[in-house]
Amino acid sequence: MTYEDHAYQGGPVPPPGCPAHRAGGGPRGDGLARLFGPEAEADPAGFYEKLRAEYGEVAPVLLHGDLPAWLVLGYSANLTAMRTPSRFSRDSRRWTEFREGRVPADSPVLPVIAWQPTCSFVDGEEHRRLRTAVTDGLNRFDRRGMRRFVTRFSDQLIAEFGDSGRVDLVSQFAEHLPMLVMTQLLGMPEEYGPRLVEAARDLVKGTETAVASNEYVVESLRRTVERKRSEPGQDLVTWLIEHPSGLNEEEVLEHLRSVLLAANETTINLISETLKMVLTDSRFRAHLSGGQMTLPDALDQVLWDSPPFMLVPGRWATGDTELGGRAIKAGDMLLLGVAAGNADPAVRPDLDTPLFGNRSHLAFGSGPHECPGQEIGRAIAESGIDILLTRLPDLQLSVEEHELVWRGNWMSRHLTELPARFTPIGELHPQRRAVGASAGASVNAGAGAGLGGATGVGAGALVSTPSAAPAAPVGAAVPGPRSAVRPPLPPAPPAPPVVPPQRRGWWSTLLARLRG
Repeated sequence: MTYEDHAYQGGPVPPPGCPAHRAGGGPRGDGLARLFGPEAEADPAGFYEKLRAEYGEVAPVLLHGDLPAWLVLGYSANLTAMRTPSRFSRDSRRWTEFREGRVPADSPVLPVIAWQPTCSFVDGEEHRRLRTAVTDGLNRFDRRGMRRFVTRFSDQLIAEFGDSGRVDLVSQFAEHLPMLVMTQLLGMPEEYGPRLVEAARDLVKGTETAVASNEYVVESLRRTVERKRSEPGQDLVTWLIEHPSGLNEEEVLEHLRSVLLAANETTINLISETLKMVLTDSRFRAHLSGGQMTLPDALDQVLWDSPPFMLVPGRWATGDTELGGRAIKAGDMLLLGVAAGNADPAVRPDLDTPLFGNRSHLAFGSGPHECPGQEIGRAIAESGIDILLTRLPDLQLSVEEHELVWRGNWMSRHLTELPARFTPIGELHPQRRAVGASAGASVNAGAGAGLGGATGVGAGALVSTPSAAPAAPVGAAVPGPRSAVRPPLPPAPPAPPVVPPQRRGWWSTLLARLRG
């Protein structure tokens, strides 16, 4: 059955050439699978395979609000969409649904597809100009330098729980490490780090305080940019400001925000899923302990099996074309099914076969929009996990694997907790007994092992996040992920509140405030 058969089930199908005869034409929701809701979010892998069995490489689906899109399931079809911007553009302003006014102002898809002045949303010469500035800046970092930051903050985090013998590896390690390291790479004041951890997580979760959290992230970056104009340094902010591509202030800020939040979210998931695999999968546990499999191999396997984003929006057809046997119309949106493509039987007939050293997965994309910061994310995850396993050599899961819980949405899913136990550091090394983060102790047990043989460097205590005052009203009615106003730097956002499942998203809250 074709897309049109589904879309017009129970009614006449418009003839070819009719404006309604396209992906998304006609009534919404008749017979098409929705990418949101219990079925899609409870078992995304099974959901994708069900679609593949029915439609093949490309499937018609519905987004929130029953907005139509094409989900690319095949490995080869994904590569085609990623590598041919002449057919499938990154400019979301091409979307037919948007141009014809069918996307509600409070649609939950807008925060991730609304056009922004970044290299992720343009093609051609403008893309080359903006992306060159980003890649040149990111490529100036070396693994040894990043390793020092990762060691410093890993030891600091381990010192927080090292004497307790118990830890939740998600909330006490994975959710903190990437942002703490990234703030240093961007040249931000160290005291911003712990507060940005909370703000970034709150923003991504879409809680009622997400607007205040987004404003804190933007204002933190804006202040850093202002300071770096008079006090340049060896950091990404300075390099973007000074790059010959000539980025304006808005372009600098938007790229910094994208790099900061994207690197944080993807690396959190990569660390969590790799630690989960190391602690639960007997194949890899045995290989790791026996030295037959390296930690980079484990990361690659996770990027195949559990990519940080299951699907990535999007691409927009520049004209009428064909993909995977489907007739794609100009302005149709494609969703890149990264997880589904990685599991395509055409390239992986047996999902249980290890893929040691194989980096041809789709987790970081391909083509001109391939993730420019993938090596930084890998370096943070790889070094952080290596240091953690070195410091806590008998780390093991403290619950049964079937008790682990994920929360998900239409783009990704995340481990909620990864409880583990270990021998307290004070018992392992009484002569180096950790005195806790309050004393700024460095935990150096086993230093020199693992990647690079770096020595642990203590970084002092984590700064606790103070209670936040109410967020300042957002006063500029500008669509997109950041406000145009420039209030004083707000206090750190509060811890995300417990909100009923049907809570209002941060985008809706922002728009409500914009409307007064």
